Amino acid sequence: VQLQASGGGLVQPGGSLRLSCAASGSIFSINDMGWYRQAPGKQRELVASITSGGSTNYADSVKGRFTISRDNAKNTEYLQMNSLKPEDTAVYYCNARIRSSWTNSFATYWGQGTLVTVSS
Repeated sequence: VQLQASGGGLVQPGGSLRLSCAASGSIFSINDMGWYRQAPGKQRELVASITSGGSTNYADSVKGRFTISRDNAKNTEYLQMNSLKPEDTAVYYCNARIRSSWTNSFATYWGQGTLVTVSS
């Protein structure tokens, strides 16, 4: 099982980006999915999460600007980021609680990270 994140890049303040994270491998089911970020010199922090039923949770700093969603048929989650600010600059990591086909328990998997730079 692995997660592949994509969609990062350089964007001007006020701009938008959409991150994607696709899970692949021998997947039986996926529970919660989420996005974290880590800025230089700072700890990794939760940005947003979404349950298998679609309930969402956001960090206060991104509420009203970011939207997390998922496509269960594609085992993929998304993070739509609007009104981006320079302080959103960070490496963004996706994660997911996944039960693989050969186990009865869930484990947490992480994507490789994608860099988002907000700068003029």
